[in-house]
Amino acid sequence: MKTLSRGARAFGHFWWDFLIGDAPELFVAAVAIIVLALLLRHERGVAVVVLPLTTVAVLVVSTLRGRRKSSGAP
Repeated sequence: MKTLSRGARAFGHFWWDFLIGDAPELFVAAVAIIVLALLLRHERGVAVVVLPLTTVAVLVVSTLRGRRKSSGAP
């Protein structure tokens, strides 16, 4: 039983590190973009514009936050 518990814990830690890692906001943003895509699945014209713009916005914000953290600026 103890081995099974440790195995389950290790499996959970692996998936946490793999999906969340050092940037949980990117995981949340990815889930939000997927949900947005599902909501816009019948509105193809809107989705073609909104989804790429949302993705680029998330990546730009993430990059700026990373640069700010690495430079030590508040």
